[in-house]
Amino acid sequence: MNPPLHTERHVVDRIGWLRAAVLGANDGIISTSSLMVGVASAATSSQDVLVAGIAGIVAGALSMAAGEYVSVSSQADTEAAELAQEKRELAAMPAHETRELAAIYVGRGVEPELAIKVAEQLMEKDALGAHARDELGISDVVVARPIEAALTSACTFSAGAIVPIIVAALAPASVQAISISAVSLVLLAVLGALGAKVGGAPMLKPTLRVAFWGALAMAVTAGVGHLVGAAI
Repeated sequence: MNPPLHTERHVVDRIGWLRAAVLGANDGIISTSSLMVGVASAATSSQDVLVAGIAGIVAGALSMAAGEYVSVSSQADTEAAELAQEKRELAAMPAHETRELAAIYVGRGVEPELAIKVAEQLMEKDALGAHARDELGISDVVVARPIEAALTSACTFSAGAIVPIIVAALAPASVQAISISAVSLVLLAVLGALGAKVGGAPMLKPTLRVAFWGALAMAVTAGVGHLVGAAI
């Protein structure tokens, strides 16, 4: 009788796109709202604030996409090199690689004789996959996907950054900076809570963390904008 298939879904399955999505959205809100608040604090016109926001969303989305692609591509290159080396070792000394895999299982608490049997059976089915997973820590869940990370970051950055731009377009010039800050902080808190919930973590700490750093970024940028505006 065959054992039942493993059908459970864990939050770690979402870690790749969740990381890029949360980072992109948070960065979109924080960087764009901070830029716009800084420009608004320099006592410039409301049109200048909107222009700054639009420039920020375009530059930020492209920067996020490029940064994620380069970063994750470097990780993918490293993984490919490790797998290529492991493949050569498996072809050159399979017996040694079997013992190496068995030693890993022994270290995890499996009896030596059973560990050898498990290693041999896994090697027969998919030797490279077994070593990639248990020796190198590379699996389908955490494998690097550069294009997916780049597109996710760019899209989520844009989705987050568009909010302060909409607020700036609707709010009166006299309360533009305050409106952008307030709405952005609320949205940051919501995203922090949502990201924690999707990731299966407690909600309070991530919510406060995101809101705190967002408020700090906007406060510092507003202060710099005010000083620059007063100086010129």
